[in-house]
Amino acid sequence: MRAFLLTLALFFPLFLLAADYPSRAIKVIIGFSSGGSTDAIGRFYAQKLSEELHVPVVVENKPGAAQLLAIKTLIGAPPDGYTLYVGTASAFSQGPGVMKDLPYSPMRDFSFISLMAKAPGVIFVSSDLPIHNIKELIDYANANSGRLNYGSSGVGSASHLLTEYLLQLTKLKMAHIPYKSDADIVREMMTGSVHLGISPAQGVMSYIASGRIRAIAVTGPKRLKSLPNVASLMESDIAGIEGLDPYTIYGLAGPPGMPSNIIEKLNTTVRRISSQPEVAAHVRERMYLEPGLGNAEQFRQYVQDDLSKWSLLSKSIVLSD
Repeated sequence: MRAFLLTLALFFPLFLLAADYPSRAIKVIIGFSSGGSTDAIGRFYAQKLSEELHVPVVVENKPGAAQLLAIKTLIGAPPDGYTLYVGTASAFSQGPGVMKDLPYSPMRDFSFISLMAKAPGVIFVSSDLPIHNIKELIDYANANSGRLNYGSSGVGSASHLLTEYLLQLTKLKMAHIPYKSDADIVREMMTGSVHLGISPAQGVMSYIASGRIRAIAVTGPKRLKSLPNVASLMESDIAGIEGLDPYTIYGLAGPPGMPSNIIEKLNTTVRRISSQPEVAAHVRERMYLEPGLGNAEQFRQYVQDDLSKWSLLSKSIVLSD
C-alpha cells in the first residue's frame, strides 16, 4: 500500500499538469543545425503546433554526435510535454539497429507521439562523372576499383547506413568520408572531393535542377513527380533493394513516462495538421515528403519493426569511418 501511495503521489502532479496542458511554451529539440531537412520539417510543424495549441512552440537546435546531444537533453527533461524532440530514423531505428553501444534504447527512452513525415532519398553523383543510373554506377565503380568515395552526414547517419547497405547489395567498395550534414556532402561534391551521396530530396533538389550534381536514382517505390526521368531503385533488378525505403522518417517524441493524455492530445493535433489540404500540399510539393498519419501506438510499432529490420541488416553494414 505504501508503495502504491508513493507511486500515486509521483503520478498525480503529472496528471494535474496534463489536464491543463499546454499552459506555457513548448520547446522542440532538433539534433541538427538550422537549415537542413530535419530543421525545416521540425520548424514547419512547430509553427503549426503553436497555432493549434495557442502557446509558443520554440525550436532549439542541438547538433552533434549523431543526435546524441539532443537525445540526452530530451531524456533528462521532465516528462510533462514541454520538452519534445523531432527525430529521424537514424536516431529511432537505423542507428540503434546496427550500433550496440549507444547510451539509449529507443523503445525504453522515448515516448512516441506521432510520425510526421516519410522521406524518399535521392542518390546523386558528381556531374563530372559519366554516371546517369545505378547500372552505370556499378559498371563505372567496377572499372575504377578503389577510386570512388561517398560522403555522409556522419557515422551512423541515414546517409551513411543506407549507402553502406547499397554498396553491400551491389558488391561495390568505396571510401567513406563523414561530414556533419547533407549540405556538406553537396558542397564537397561540387569541389570534386566527393563522388557519391544519398540525401532527402529537399536538400538537393535545387542543386540537381542547376546541374551542379546529378540524380541517378530515388529510393522510394516509385519515381518522384519532381524527378520524372530519374528511376526508382525498385525498377532495378537488385535483390533486397526494398530495404532502402524510406530513406528516413521524421517523428515527434518526448521523454519516457509522458502521460497518455498529453501524448494523445499532441498526436491528435499533429494528425489534424497533417490532414489539412494546404499542409499536405506544402509537405509534398515543397519538402518532397509524404505526410505521416496514425496514432502514437502505430508510430511506436513502425519504429519497432524498422529497428528489427536494421538489426538483421547489421550483419552486412560496415560502421567504420
